[in-house]
Amino acid sequence: MTVLDTRALNRATLARQLLLDRADMPVLDAVAHLCGLQAQEPQEPFVGLWSRLRAFDPAALSDLLTGRRVVRTHLMRRTVHLLTAEDVLAWRARHDPMLLQRVLGVYRRELDGVDLDELAEAGRAVLADGEPRSMSELARAVAERWPEPGTRALGEVLVAALVPMVQLPPRGLWRTKAGVRNAMVSSWLGRDVDQASSDGSDPVGQALVRRYLAAFGPAASADLRAWCGVAGLPAAVAAMREELVSFRDERGRELLDLPGAPLPDADIPAPVRFLPAFDNAILGYHDRGRIIDDVHRGLSVAGERVVLVDGRVAAKWTVVDGTVVVTPLRELARADRTAIADQGQELASFLSDKDSDRVEIVSR
Repeated sequence: MTVLDTRALNRATLARQLLLDRADMPVLDAVAHLCGLQAQEPQEPFVGLWSRLRAFDPAALSDLLTGRRVVRTHLMRRTVHLLTAEDVLAWRARHDPMLLQRVLGVYRRELDGVDLDELAEAGRAVLADGEPRSMSELARAVAERWPEPGTRALGEVLVAALVPMVQLPPRGLWRTKAGVRNAMVSSWLGRDVDQASSDGSDPVGQALVRRYLAAFGPAASADLRAWCGVAGLPAAVAAMREELVSFRDERGRELLDLPGAPLPDADIPAPVRFLPAFDNAILGYHDRGRIIDDVHRGLSVAGERVVLVDGRVAAKWTVVDGTVVVTPLRELARADRTAIADQGQELASFLSDKDSDRVEIVSR
């Protein structure tokens, strides 16, 4: 079996994530290809798409949100993601057990004795008038019937697990600050989410495997689960064995992939790329060693924005008074600093609508 070393996996990841070459792709197609973008920080997906698409216009993403073709919702790993409406409708029911399990992992004691089916029905009744509500407003509306759990537990389990919901614009629009207002998926998108198969097959699970490998492969089963948080996908993988190909990594783990999927030469140059907070190019794996050193792994869950140099995390970045400030994590060659400065200036112009190109690289 072919062994793929870390550098080969890195180049495959960059290619699948549209980070090796910026893509000429409509924004909706990019969101679909990437299986969504993590979006609990509402402005971060704009940077993620700017780093991946040529001539990215942030207004195009805002228009998709207001046009209900892209939505913000809790899904993979119970985190807020920006996904196509089609994917939310198709995937949500397959994620329901995981979403509930993760909420109960935090609030099981508070929700002990609550009939969750009755709570879900009460939540739907509150939202049936079509008016969007904040999580606290929704929780207060049902708290008279269930006073013991507290509004935080009631709100979390309703919004993130029991009732499929989306966060409505203006939340998530370009350069817009707005609180979270929730509506039922069925109200916002005009139909209910697709129901799970009743014949014992798992077509949605198999679709998740294919889509994940197209955007993140080659990858191990543990990586797949780390990305979506869904249990039970080994059965879907087993049913697909004949259509998948296998590799090994340097640790001997089996890596699954789609036949004919991009596997660039490991020596192909990788350009500098600025990634937003919580980018799935890093978080989409259990073993993140293909793109970030173990010593820096904590950055990926701490909300730090990072810079890729030669395909690997080599610096952090932030914006201070309109200046993109880059803090290296290791010594950088002069050519790398120049490339970071060039990309940083482009990013500063994008973030400031062309009226600034200020970038500062902190000395080590």
